[in-house]
Amino acid sequence: MKVIFMGTPDFSVGTLEHLIQAGHEIVLVVTQPDKPKGRGKAMQFPPVKEAALAHGLEVYQPRRIREPECVEYLREKNADIMVVVAFGQILPAEILEMPRYGCINVHASLLPQYRGAAPIQWAVINGEKVTGVTTMRMDTGVDTGDMILKEEVALREDETGGSLFDRLAETGARLCVRTLEAIEQGTAEYTPQNHQKATHTSMITKQLGDMDWTKPACELERLVRGLNPWPGTWTRLDGKTLKIWKSRLAEPAETSMTEEPAGTAVQEPGTVAAVTDRAIYVQTGQGILALEEVQLEGKKRMEAAAFLRGFPLEPGKSLGR
Repeated sequence: MKVIFMGTPDFSVGTLEHLIQAGHEIVLVVTQPDKPKGRGKAMQFPPVKEAALAHGLEVYQPRRIREPECVEYLREKNADIMVVVAFGQILPAEILEMPRYGCINVHASLLPQYRGAAPIQWAVINGEKVTGVTTMRMDTGVDTGDMILKEEVALREDETGGSLFDRLAETGARLCVRTLEAIEQGTAEYTPQNHQKATHTSMITKQLGDMDWTKPACELERLVRGLNPWPGTWTRLDGKTLKIWKSRLAEPAETSMTEEPAGTAVQEPGTVAAVTDRAIYVQTGQGILALEEVQLEGKKRMEAAAFLRGFPLEPGKSLGR
């Protein structure tokens, strides 16, 4: 089929690659404008643009896809279908209705659950056991269109936002190819979503990573994994930001290894309960969280043992604001 592909981040690249490998004709790749990045503010291509140029594909980067000249430009391509994967702009009805087979979206959740932004991170943060990918025919709502295919993915115990991102990107790429095959062969089934069972996710912000030590350790451990690698979780130590890359729930016996009462007594949330060569143990609102990999502001990311050699901590030290 003649395909207009719309996508922007790394998550979208795999789907574009799989469509090319499947023999579809990509007549245009639409992505967000280049953005300045780093201290030098050099303009950086979106990942999808880099992939498209590597394949010699035409790239189009409109600031507002709904502008009349943009709509007309898409129409001139006479595409059979549009595939949208994390593009970053809302498509108007005139674009959605333009191709013969409509616009197909690859969404990283089992719809109608986790509509909206950041479904991958929130699945980890909320402790989901299973998530997945859904392909759907887009309508004017946000992730409300009729579902076509789904594939489940079980979360691992050590799953991070980054690892799940990679796994769902691959799953979505394969599922998209199967979806287009079904549409082309006339075997695709379109299932309306049960809107009453819909759940919605919010945007991920850097502030979300500020560790609230009054919360249970199990929630904070999931937060650390869900926000890894971006935006990360952090706390304050002696006026500096301490980023937390890896943590786990501490076993009760681990914090009784010190002779100090502080090793076993329940203290104020955010208090260092114990320190060993394995981890920094921090009291939370319920249970103790073991910090295994951290990064102090201006320093390298390192395991707790290496960090403690350069920055000794004692039980009773307070973390946070």
